Amino acid sequence: MSRVDVKKRFAPIQGEAAQRAEEKKTDGIPTIYIVMSTCGLASGAAETKQAFEQELALKSIEARIVSVGCLGHCYAEPLVIIDHPASGFPPICYYQINESRVRTLVKSYLELGDPVLKYVLGAMEANDLLPTVMDFPRFNLEQRLVMEQCGRIDPDDIYQYIAEGGYSGLVKALGSDPEEVISEIETSGLRGRGGAGFPTGRKWRIARDVETDGRIVICNADEGDPGAYMDRTILESNPHQLLEGLAICAYGVGADKAIIYVRAEYPLAVKTMKQAIQSGKELTLLGTSILGTSFTLDVSVFQGSGAFVCGEETALIQSIEGRRGMPQHRPPYPVEKGLWGRSTIVNNVKTLSSVPSIIEKGAEWFRAIGTASSPGTAIFSVVGNVKHPGLVEIAMGTSLRTLIFDVCGGIPKKKGFKAVQIGGPSGGCLPESFLDTPIDFDSLTEAGAMMGSGGMVVMDEDSCMVDVARYFLDFTQKESCGKCTFCRIGTRHLLNILDRITKGEGQEEDLELLQTLSEDIKNGSLCGLGKTAPNPVLTSLKYFFEEYEAHVKEKRCPALKCRPLTAYYIDLEKCARGCDVCVGCCPVEAIFTTTGRKKAIDQELCVKCGECMVVCPPEYDAVEKVSPPELAPIIERVPEEKSASN
Repeated sequence: MSRVDVKKRFAPIQGEAAQRAEEKKTDGIPTIYIVMSTCGLASGAAETKQAFEQELALKSIEARIVSVGCLGHCYAEPLVIIDHPASGFPPICYYQINESRVRTLVKSYLELGDPVLKYVLGAMEANDLLPTVMDFPRFNLEQRLVMEQCGRIDPDDIYQYIAEGGYSGLVKALGSDPEEVISEIETSGLRGRGGAGFPTGRKWRIARDVETDGRIVICNADEGDPGAYMDRTILESNPHQLLEGLAICAYGVGADKAIIYVRAEYPLAVKTMKQAIQSGKELTLLGTSILGTSFTLDVSVFQGSGAFVCGEETALIQSIEGRRGMPQHRPPYPVEKGLWGRSTIVNNVKTLSSVPSIIEKGAEWFRAIGTASSPGTAIFSVVGNVKHPGLVEIAMGTSLRTLIFDVCGGIPKKKGFKAVQIGGPSGGCLPESFLDTPIDFDSLTEAGAMMGSGGMVVMDEDSCMVDVARYFLDFTQKESCGKCTFCRIGTRHLLNILDRITKGEGQEEDLELLQTLSEDIKNGSLCGLGKTAPNPVLTSLKYFFEEYEAHVKEKRCPALKCRPLTAYYIDLEKCARGCDVCVGCCPVEAIFTTTGRKKAIDQELCVKCGECMVVCPPEYDAVEKVSPPELAPIIERVPEEKSASN
C-alpha cells in the first residue's frame, strides 16, 4: 500500500478527532481538567473530582470535567486547570484543591467570574501570580518532547491524542520502507533512556539483520528505582505516544508481537495501557492489518512481580517466560536470541516515546536538541530537599545547577546544598563542585555518576553521606537476585561495614576495605545491578571522605543523622518552667523534671527518637542535638535530683 493510501485511511480518523476538538472549543462550556494520575489520586484528586461534580449539580452549572495525567508539579497536587472561555481569562492552573477550595472556585469563578488568584499555582511563589500553568518558570526552562501532552489530554481518549498530531509518525513510517525508519533513528542519535545509553538505531539495525523465525519488541516499564516514576507517569498520562513508538519500532525491525512489561504495583498504568491498546485496535492503529496495510502487531501487557533486577533485559525475558528473573550471560544478546528464542528488542518507555516525534519531524530536528553525543531530552523525577519536587524534562546538556535551583526552586528552608544522587540507587553522589556538570550520558559517567533511568535525589546540608550510601546499598543488596557471588555476598559485607561505621563501631582499616571491596564487586558481577551497586559508596568515599573519618576516628556524625552517634539534651536556659509537652511525648519516659522545674533527659533511657525536638514549642526551641563526645560537659550542668512530681 502506498503512502498516500495510508494517509487516506487515516484521514477520516483525523477528521473525527479534529471535529471533536473543535466542538469543545466552540461550545463555550467551561472545562475543568483534574490531574488524576497516581500522584494526584494519592493527594485526594478523586475526592476533588467528586466535590466538583456535586457542587456543579447543586448550583446547576454546566461544565465539562476531564481527567488528565501528571503535569510534573507533584508537590502541588491535587492540581486543577479551569478553562472558562466566558470569563475572558486563559486556562488557569490551581494547586492543592480540596473540597473546600472546590466550593470557592465554583461559586467565585464559574458563577461570579472571580478567578480566585490566591489559589493559582504561581501564587505559591512570592507575589508572582502566573495566569497560566505554562507561564510557570519550570515550564519555561523545560523542553518537553516526551511529556508535551502529559496533563493536557485525557489518556483514555484516543481522539484527543490524535487531535494533537498523534499517530502521524506511524502513518509516515508506514508510507516508508522499514529501512528508512531505522536509518532515521540512527541519524537522530537517539540513545536508550533506560540507563545504558546504547544507540537505539544500532540495536534496531542488529535486530533487523538477524536471521530469526520472528521478532518481538518489548517495552521495559519495570521501573524500580526508589523515588522514580517517570515511566509510570507516561503510561498513565499519554499511553498512545508509547504505543505509537512501539508500533514504529515493530514496523522498522519487522516484529509482529509487542509486550509492555510493567510492574503489577502500577495498577492505574496497567489499566490505562490496556484501555489504550483496545482503543488503538478499534481504529485499526494496532492489531491486524494496521490502517489497511499488511503490517500486523499484536500488543499485550505483562505484569511483573516487582523485582528490581527484572529491569535488566535478560532477567525481564526470563520473567516473561515464567522463570525466576535472573540475568543471563551475554552473548547471545536478546536482539540475537531472546524471548522464546526469537530476536527481541527491549527498549525503555522514554526511548519508545521519543520515536514518534523523530519520525514525524525528522532526525535533524531531534539532533538540534541536546548535545552532539546525547541528543534530545532527559526526564527526571527530582525528589528530596528541593522546593518543587516532581517530574521535569530538560534538554540534554542542561547543568545540574539549572535543574536543581532554577527548574526545581533550589533548597528549602534556606539550607545549603550538599549533594545530588543521580542515576537511581546505583548512581553516584556528586558534591557542590559538580553542579555545573552538564546532564548527558558521558559527562555524568566521567563525574562518577550515571544517567540511569532518571531518578535524582537532592540532599541538603543536614544529610549524612555515610548514611546515604548505606541506605542505597541496603536497597540494592536486598534486590540482588543472588546469582553472582560478588554481588550476593560482597554487597552484604559492604552493608555490614557501613552499618558498623554509622553505629560508631568502624575501624580505620574499614575505609580501605570499602574501597577495595567495592572495586571487586564492580569487576566480578554479571549484570548492571552488581556492577553499579557500589557507586554510592565509591563516590561518597571520594567526595566526602572527611565524613567517613569523623564517623570512624571521632565516633561522631557531622550531620547528626546517625542515631547511635547522636544525643539529645534540653537547654535549661531556654526551657520553660511548667511546660510538660516533651514529657508527654516521650515513649520511654526518659524526660524528667529537675528541682528547678526545668526538664532534662535521662541519657540511659533515651532511645533518640527525636520526638521531644519535634513537639518543643518554637518560642522556646529548647531541645538540642549533639554528638556524644560533646554531651559530657552539658550533662554535668543538669541537676542530679529529680522533682518529686516526676
